Amino acid sequence: MKKLLLPLLLFLCAVASAQDPIFSQFYAMPLQINPGFTGSANGPRVGIAYRNQWAGFNNAYRTYAAFYEQSISRLNSGVGFYAEGDNAGDGIFKTLKFAASYAYRLKVTDDFSIKLGVEAGVRQANLDWLKLSFPDQIDPVGGFIYDTEEIRPDATSRTAFDFSSGFLALSKRFYAGFAMHHLNTPNESILLANDNLLRGVPMRYTLHGGSEIIVKEGNKARPSSFISPNFLFVAQGPYKQLNLGAYASFGSIYAGSWFRHTFGNADAVIMLAGFKSGIFKIGISYDVTVSGLSGYAGGTYELSLGLLFEKEKRPDINDCTRMFQ
Repeated sequence: MKKLLLPLLLFLCAVASAQDPIFSQFYAMPLQINPGFTGSANGPRVGIAYRNQWAGFNNAYRTYAAFYEQSISRLNSGVGFYAEGDNAGDGIFKTLKFAASYAYRLKVTDDFSIKLGVEAGVRQANLDWLKLSFPDQIDPVGGFIYDTEEIRPDATSRTAFDFSSGFLALSKRFYAGFAMHHLNTPNESILLANDNLLRGVPMRYTLHGGSEIIVKEGNKARPSSFISPNFLFVAQGPYKQLNLGAYASFGSIYAGSWFRHTFGNADAVIMLAGFKSGIFKIGISYDVTVSGLSGYAGGTYELSLGLLFEKEKRPDINDCTRMFQ
């Protein structure tokens, strides 16, 4: 029964909820959170991340992502590219996303700016039918020995366009943003044959913000030390989550801790540690599950790597988003 129930449960969760994966190290994947972050860094930037959710299960949810972004100072703009792959139920259901983003910075005062961002891309959903198990395959003695009579769908993949937008308000003391993903609610349903029943991916609403408390000003040899209390709220369909915590950077070492609540229950405590030197930055985090799944699902691991090239003087940047760089 475990062989049947676990893959089926994970598959149904992935298909029915259509809930986007959200990295615990959200600062390391800013384009996943808000296209308004495009071009916010002090130079071209590359980042990759890997997430293994609920390690107590066998490859329950694995997520990969990568991005590139850079500013175009003379146009007060930024351009970026984002790719993401999500693998649910040990490969039963996979989604792929490729997108390009653009953001424009509007300088309101010397200390306050607004950034408007848009994103356009494609999403592809893939179902591995051969990995599914059904009740009619079970023999009481021999286990899974029969062929299923379930009808395989004509197509096991679906591709759709996907559009998103967002804005940021930036100052020396705080930042805040709001983003809307899947504005066109792209359809990636596979199993439902009746087109009238097909459901698109629900819009995802993201509200986030924070501030920056300088502990020690930096110089060319040593970056500034600061503490950034922040929050991240995400709502998609019936699902909601709120992350509350703080990120702290002291020279080459940084760390952070957040508490994630899903409004139905407490979900996890997120612990982060990282190191940065020159253009290189690496972060490792672990989500301690505190919900009812804690005795079964195990925790969640994440690894992020970032490269920030050719730092430049940016007179258009005068804000407190250093945790994202």
